Amino acid sequence: MSKTTHINNIEKLEELLKTEEAILLYFSTTSCNVGEAFEPKVKSLLATNFPKINFYHIDLNFSPEIAANYSVFVEPTILVFFEGKETIRKSRAIGIFELEEALKKPYQLIFE
Repeated sequence: MSKTTHINNIEKLEELLKTEEAILLYFSTTSCNVGEAFEPKVKSLLATNFPKINFYHIDLNFSPEIAANYSVFVEPTILVFFEGKETIRKSRAIGIFELEEALKKPYQLIFE
């Protein structure tokens, strides 16, 4: 499983969105048990089924500007961008199979 890359700078995030084809942003805090338990499942799903999507973690406590800019107010929240455009948004009660199904079609369109 890949290491977690943290983003806490909006300029860095915007640069990544311009240069990377597929990004999953995982918004949570260290005080969110659900978010901490779900994060390894998301990383495993990406590593196994969607290896070209890059995973980035954003801690809401340290990145309020990013959270506000992307209208993220609950944790965990997942935003997936393909070619710089927000394609998927999931919040709170997220199922791993639901996420997998949501990722399949856009991933296939871009990478297969």
